[in-house]
Amino acid sequence: MFRPVEIPLWLLVLIVLFATVTFASHFLFPSVRWFFRKRMERAVARLNTRLARPIEPFKLARRHDMIQRLIYDPAVAQAIVEHAQSHGVPENVAFELAGDYAREIVPSFSATAYFTFGTRAAKWLSRALYRIRLGAFDRDALDAIDADAAVVFVMNHRSNMDYVLVTWLAARTSALSYAVGEWARVWPLAPLIRAMGAYFIRRRDRGALYRRVLQRYVQMATAGGVTQAIFPEGGLSLTGRMAPPKTGLLGHIVEDFGNHPRDVIFVPVALNYDRVLEDRVLIGAGAAGNRRFRVPPARLAGAVLGHLGQRLTGRFRGFGTASVGFGAPLSLAEFLGGAAPQPQDTARLSREMMSRIEAVMPVLPVPLVAGILLDVSPLPPERIEIRVAACLGMLHARGVALPRRDAARITADALDNLLRRGLLVEGGEGLRPAPDAEPVLRFYAASVAHHFEPARLAAAAPDLSSPTPGR
Repeated sequence: MFRPVEIPLWLLVLIVLFATVTFASHFLFPSVRWFFRKRMERAVARLNTRLARPIEPFKLARRHDMIQRLIYDPAVAQAIVEHAQSHGVPENVAFELAGDYAREIVPSFSATAYFTFGTRAAKWLSRALYRIRLGAFDRDALDAIDADAAVVFVMNHRSNMDYVLVTWLAARTSALSYAVGEWARVWPLAPLIRAMGAYFIRRRDRGALYRRVLQRYVQMATAGGVTQAIFPEGGLSLTGRMAPPKTGLLGHIVEDFGNHPRDVIFVPVALNYDRVLEDRVLIGAGAAGNRRFRVPPARLAGAVLGHLGQRLTGRFRGFGTASVGFGAPLSLAEFLGGAAPQPQDTARLSREMMSRIEAVMPVLPVPLVAGILLDVSPLPPERIEIRVAACLGMLHARGVALPRRDAARITADALDNLLRRGLLVEGGEGLRPAPDAEPVLRFYAASVAHHFEPARLAAAAPDLSSPTPGR
């Protein structure tokens, strides 16, 4: 029993290694995790004193625990049984599939990543690329939202910069949980996005089991008071106009209302830009009739290197203005009038939210001037400025919140932006769209076209009768 035993060196190394890992996992790692979790809880407690809406415990739950809670939910368990029966597979196989879906969806929120790296990087990037202007904003209405309610920001989707811009602007209020498409499921982007509290959604290949797992996660997050941000269009706008809403996520929230004690407050958010970074890619996808946003690597590298070159030589003057408008909040309890949710309520809610988003859509220099030049061209700069002033007067009379009201400055900024991009050319009679520039100009003009009536300029100025911008 006590005789020496000879073993190869490599086997000894493996035994020692396995013994070390086992010791660490059973004795050291739990203590280390407990130590860091306590530190994290103290940091979050200090952070919550500065936030208008403290981070809810649901969002701070361990990801493993949240996954287990999700896959053992009764509704998910029933969907597992139905999937096994309909596909002719054992229930344990369907259970593993549900676990895969849950691990794919559930984020791993890190307050440190969100409020130290995430929001600071979002602020730096936003200011580095754009002039940031606040559109419609009723602080009193937002401050009056019940602290116990679940808040859902409902936004139009113009650019992937939307995530960055709203994350920074909402940083003083709370941490937002986004629904993110499959485009972000690549390393190293995916771990960072999960740490920021986002959850992934499949746009295609969604079976009944997947939809049920996603539905229950969204409903659990809402019941837990997590502040969420969703894009009802379901994807980036390919035309500049807001696309018809998809009722998936909104429907999940409405269907579960009444099964938890919280009210749900929807806050409409409208975003607009003087330049959408991926505008030509979106226009190309729209023209092709698909949503495949494939950018050739050489083109992407050329754009990045060109931008860096402008930065290094001091020639970069920004992409213009980016603006965010906040509409009037809507209480789901008041919207339903105390009645139980009905199937048609989701469609009604979607239409109402899209209407409120359109009402506070910021009117920026490039979309405004692009619409004018699509109506009538060529025009000299001074005539463009007259038309801009007429449009601003009409919008102000209709109560549209304007980030800026200086017609001369708006005209100068828009023309500088469009000329630098080669979208306008100068002639003897003034400025007109460059060849092949009309799709790009129409993409921008369409974002604010709903603010204008057909005879908007006929009443504002005697010599300025023309159709709606972008038509």
